[in-house]
Amino acid sequence: MTRYDGDRADGERTFAALPPVRGRGSVRTWWGRAWLAALEGTALDAGQLKAGRGLARAGAVGAVSVRPGLITAVVRDRDGTAHRADVLLQELSGEQWDRFLAMAVERAGHVAALLDREMPTHLVEDAELAGVELLPGLGDLEPECDCGAWDHCGHTAALCYQVARLLDRDPFVLLLMRGRGERALLDALQARGDASAGPAVRPEGVDAAEAYAAGDILPSLPDVPALPTEPGIPPSLDTETAPGAGIDPRALEFLAGRTAAQAHRMLAEALGEGHGPRPGEPEPTVARDAVRLAAGDPGRAAADRLADGSGRGREGLAVAVRAWRHGGPEALDVLDGEWTPDAGSLARARAALEAAWDEDERPALRARANRWTVVGACVQLRLGRDGRWWPYRKERGRWVPAGGAARDPATALASAERAFGQ
Repeated sequence: MTRYDGDRADGERTFAALPPVRGRGSVRTWWGRAWLAALEGTALDAGQLKAGRGLARAGAVGAVSVRPGLITAVVRDRDGTAHRADVLLQELSGEQWDRFLAMAVERAGHVAALLDREMPTHLVEDAELAGVELLPGLGDLEPECDCGAWDHCGHTAALCYQVARLLDRDPFVLLLMRGRGERALLDALQARGDASAGPAVRPEGVDAAEAYAAGDILPSLPDVPALPTEPGIPPSLDTETAPGAGIDPRALEFLAGRTAAQAHRMLAEALGEGHGPRPGEPEPTVARDAVRLAAGDPGRAAADRLADGSGRGREGLAVAVRAWRHGGPEALDVLDGEWTPDAGSLARARAALEAAWDEDERPALRARANRWTVVGACVQLRLGRDGRWWPYRKERGRWVPAGGAARDPATALASAERAFGQ
């Protein structure tokens, strides 16, 4: 059982400081982990979460005071400096409590589970169906700390980790934060149970025939949500549980971050003016997607894995990343693919080359497939399948991209020459 320093009233409970904890994760119940998910999905600084977890595990969190809408404790830094940390959680309204109590009275097993210090998932699900959110969601845990941090700091994070351990032992702690202590809640349930034995009351609701007749009347769609200013921050995988064999948490965090950035970009395009239906992009190959990921600066360890997985090696991947940054998949196709233009494409290419320079300024070009190399120089033009020209230069015996594409071959070649001269 949870030990208390004392209870001032049913509206407040004070829990003695918990001892340090070592070994595997200290939070074992699903509702305790859901509480931590609300914290870890909201905090902007994963380093502060890690610091808070360490303080909580080291026993640096003092007695925890829990009352409706607020939890408070004194948290000591590694150097012994004490800080008062508060975390606020919105209380349920009177109407929400009425709905919760009505639901709980109809399902006696829920009350029995709470008395056994359990919170089964179906209790939370039934409460949600009644319009009552018991567990906090993202952004619901609001931090306040005298250290001056505006977001979750190590002290408020430590308090949240400690409260998760308290919730493990007694889910009534959560209900108190939401506005009702254990005694008040049980008294209200008892009163409702007695009242339910009275005369039958016509249930609320809509006649089934009326509901069916109105089935084709649909509400209007909600407004399109505003585009976030930047991609979301995936939760930290720096947890107390050791990763499984072959799992690299840092690589997974990088993949999650790149996925969030890609989703943000696609959403921005979809919400942009003039955006209409477009054909879906083909599934990228592993080799191509490795280049896309490597262009996101994943760090040395992940970059080495991408170099091996793509089959390009470290230097080859660096060149491919350079191409990707100049023009994405199209630039990568030009780097990797040598193709022979058909008669029409070749005629248009030669006409563009003829028109790009005056007679006395035109460089001598040696052609092979879709590549035109300047004779006596380490610069080259490559023709893309869309008719654009891509500049290349030779570095240490390897042709590398030197800039973005241009419709005018002279402009593209000038880019290569400038890059070569740098």
